[in-house]
Amino acid sequence: MGSIINYSPPPPPPPPPNYDRPWRSINWSEDGQNLLTTVTNFQPGNAEVNPLRILLHGPVGAGKSSFFNSVNNALQGHITTRALANSTLNDDRTFTLECKTYKVRNRPGSYFPFAFIDIAGMHSGGIGIKTDDIKKLLKGHIKDGYTFNPLKPITEEDPKYNKNPILKDRIHCLVAVLPANTVSMINEKTIEQMREVRENARNLGIPQVIVMTKVDEVCPLVKDNLQKIYTSKKIKQKMEECSNSLGVPVSYIYPVKNYHEEHTTNTTVDILILDALKNIVNFANDYVEDQEDS
Repeated sequence: MGSIINYSPPPPPPPPPNYDRPWRSINWSEDGQNLLTTVTNFQPGNAEVNPLRILLHGPVGAGKSSFFNSVNNALQGHITTRALANSTLNDDRTFTLECKTYKVRNRPGSYFPFAFIDIAGMHSGGIGIKTDDIKKLLKGHIKDGYTFNPLKPITEEDPKYNKNPILKDRIHCLVAVLPANTVSMINEKTIEQMREVRENARNLGIPQVIVMTKVDEVCPLVKDNLQKIYTSKKIKQKMEECSNSLGVPVSYIYPVKNYHEEHTTNTTVDILILDALKNIVNFANDYVEDQEDS
C-alpha cells in the first residue's frame, strides 16, 4: 500500500497594494494652520544666504508660474497674480522669457527667507530654454533679469553673466514641475534635457524634487474631492511615471493642484501647496548648511 503524500498548494500571491487606504498621512482638519505656522517661522541655517533660491524648471505649460502664484496665494490668504501664466492650452511656446526671481512678502517691508526663480520652459523644438543656461544658473552665473535666447546660451561677455558667484548666488533646490495629465506624452528629448539638468544638479549636491501639477485633470475622484488625493490609484500611478521619467524617488514627489480659476483660496489646495513648500525649503536649507560645513 503506497504512502499518502500530504500536498499543500502554494500560497496565493499577495494582493496588489490597496490604495483605498491613504498612502501618505495628512490631517486635513489641522495640518493647514500647522504648515502655515512652520513656514512662517522658518529661518535659514546660514544667515548669509537669504533668501534661499529655489529654481522651477520643466516643460512648456507644466504650471511653473502657476505653482509660484499658488504658493503666494497660500501664504497671503488671497488670490494673487505675481507671476504671469499662460492660459492658452494649445500654445506650446514658453510664456516666461526672463530669469525672474520672485520673493514672497511676509509682512509689510519684509519677505520670507526663500525665493523662487522662474525661467523659460523646456521644449524639444528648440524654442525653449537651453540646458546650458540652466546649468550656469545652478552655479549662480546668471543674474536676475537675463532674457533667455532660444538660439544660443549666455556667454561670459553678457552683462547679466556673473563670473564669480558665491553660495548665496547659487540655486539651493531644483524643482521639476511636471503636469500629471500629460506626463506620459512629454517628448523624450525634453525628458532627456531634464535628466541632464538633474544629473548636473546631483553632481553639485543640489537637492531635487518634483511638483506634480494638474492632479484634478487625471482623476475624477480627486476632481470631486481633493482630499482623496492620497487614496487615488491614478495619482499614485502618475507619481510613479514622474519618478521613472526623471529618476526622482516617489518620496520626493509632491502632487498639487495649482490655483487656476478660483476667486478665493481653499484650505485643501493650500495644505498640499504648503506641504510641498515646507519640504522644498527644508531641503534647500540642508544644502546650504552642508556647503557651509564643507
